[in-house]
Amino acid sequence: MNYRQNRKVRNRVYGDSKRPRLSVFRSNKHLYAQIIDDGNGKTLLSICDVKTKANKKKSEKAEIIGKELAQKLKKKNIEKVVFDRSGYKYHGRIKALAEEVRKADIDL
Repeated sequence: MNYRQNRKVRNRVYGDSKRPRLSVFRSNKHLYAQIIDDGNGKTLLSICDVKTKANKKKSEKAEIIGKELAQKLKKKNIEKVVFDRSGYKYHGRIKALAEEVRKADIDL
């Protein structure tokens, strides 16, 4: 990912209180996801796989994070989000996270 790609995506993706933004950051070892209300400038939820104790593959950890994120979204009564992949290609860990959120009937 480079800065130019990220800016390009962020210019098109905007979350508000009705449909917040699901922003994903991927490092070499970990995956982070945030639910952000851009209208108010607040982070509603954040989750990462750093605390996951399981010795699993990165994509399997992404699936776990996706399930946990979907459960937290359901508790906050958020049914729709805008997916911000931050310029990353839609495959691997990013795809695994998004698919798990979709399985829980959250509209991406």
